[in-house]
Amino acid sequence: MLRPEVSASYQELSEDVERISENPTDEREGEMEVHEDASSVILPDSELGTTAPSLRFSKTCLKNVFSVILLFIYLLLMAVAVFLVYQTISDFREKLKHPVMSVSYKEVSLYDAPGIAFYPGKARLLSCKHHYYDHIPPLINPGQPGDIECTTQRINYTDPFTNQTMKYALVVQGPRDVKKKELVFLQFHLNGTDQDFSAIDYLLFSSFQEFINSPEKAEFMKDCESSYSSWKFSGGFRTWVKMSLVKTKEEDGSETVEFKQETSVVNYIDQRTKPRSDQLFFVVFEWKDPFIQTVQDIITANPWNMIALLCGIFLALFKAADFAKLSVKWMIKIRKRHLKRSRQVMNHIN
Repeated sequence: MLRPEVSASYQELSEDVERISENPTDEREGEMEVHEDASSVILPDSELGTTAPSLRFSKTCLKNVFSVILLFIYLLLMAVAVFLVYQTISDFREKLKHPVMSVSYKEVSLYDAPGIAFYPGKARLLSCKHHYYDHIPPLINPGQPGDIECTTQRINYTDPFTNQTMKYALVVQGPRDVKKKELVFLQFHLNGTDQDFSAIDYLLFSSFQEFINSPEKAEFMKDCESSYSSWKFSGGFRTWVKMSLVKTKEEDGSETVEFKQETSVVNYIDQRTKPRSDQLFFVVFEWKDPFIQTVQDIITANPWNMIALLCGIFLALFKAADFAKLSVKWMIKIRKRHLKRSRQVMNHIN
């Protein structure tokens, strides 16, 4: 019973082989249809692959543009930093060449008594008194010798400018107590003169005590006349001189002293009974205020500030240069990566 079934299956297999051998083209067409279906399925994936690189390219382009803009900004900042370095150094050198004048004030209650050197010529000192609190009592017997309560010293010396003419000076100790408004009131008398104008010269120097202690008083007075300015006061007036002291510190550390004066002049009313041809001179010396003015040149350029500023600028330059270098490297790397992806996409398309 098995033999009829085997023969039947064998007959069906032989029929299939004969059908395949008779129609080989139909089989190939089926295979091609399968491949076409597969390709039609893969095509959307390839389209997605081509759109994704285009998006990546646009992002990379924006990043490159942004990096270039940042690079130019940092180059601009570097240029500004270089200019600041140059300007800082120039300002420092300029301040070294042109120091600034500094003025300070020191309050004192007692001054070192100044020396007042008079050059009376033919005039004669009648009286000299110290008064306080700006009060001068009325004159008693003007034109007549009175009390000389001041410390005076007479000195003869040669003119420091000609070294030929002998000069006669009467040196008087000036006021000291500025709190009590101490003043020195002097009266001079001149019998007659052949000049058209009558006046007495005087000069101020810083310390009367230095003059007293000096072994060479003539040389001391010659130095004072060479260093200090001289002034005049006229006859027939009461000249009120208010002094202020200015000390100037030089670059070598030495100190010079200068007197500033404010002068007021009041006419003297001669009430003597008999008309006279002589001249009376009245002069008052007083300190203006209790402040000694000190003037010195200071250099406002601080080297430590300049060094700190330069360090900050150079640090900024270093950071900017480092950032620029990293930006360039990053741009080159991004460019290479973009070219590599472009080649891969072109190879895939091919």
